[in-house]
Amino acid sequence: MLINRLEMEDEEIAGGVFLRALAPDDAFALASAYTRNRKHLEPWEPVRPDSFFTVEGQAERIDSLLGQAAEGAVLPWVFETSDGRIVGAVTLSGISRGPFCSSYIGYWVAADQQNRGLASAAVRQVCRIARDREGLHRIEASTLTENTGSQRVLQKCGFEPIGLAPNYLHINGAWRDCRIFQRVLHDHAPVP
Repeated sequence: MLINRLEMEDEEIAGGVFLRALAPDDAFALASAYTRNRKHLEPWEPVRPDSFFTVEGQAERIDSLLGQAAEGAVLPWVFETSDGRIVGAVTLSGISRGPFCSSYIGYWVAADQQNRGLASAAVRQVCRIARDREGLHRIEASTLTENTGSQRVLQKCGFEPIGLAPNYLHINGAWRDCRIFQRVLHDHAPVP
């Protein structure tokens, strides 16, 4: 059930910034956040159509994410300041049960919120949720080879490098090489 899967107490992850579940009424705040950070995020993301940066585009995206969350495939959160401004996000996607019992993690932090520990705090919290509430065995992450900041976040949060994937993601208009990381959360057998 969607409410139960996304339900969590808002957690303060840095002075005045909280991690909370993505909500249906976040379209305006997310469109504003992505618009403010368009140039900052451009080197690390796929090419986005102009509609992505609109309230309507974000409303459609949120609908899709929350639908996938209801099906158990995605868990999306945002970083929100005490005045209601979204300054980042973290998502578990590709959630797989059974013998794989794994997912992928992705995150971003606004340009004006860099170097505050937001990504590290959020990734740690999401790893706890993935282990304790979702029962996942492992989480995988990929970073562009030159994204050393994100690699540091992952390593601080217990992720280990497991390889290099040539031409792995189409980012900023080109196929790019990525470093792949994983964190094994526990060694329990999967829940049937």
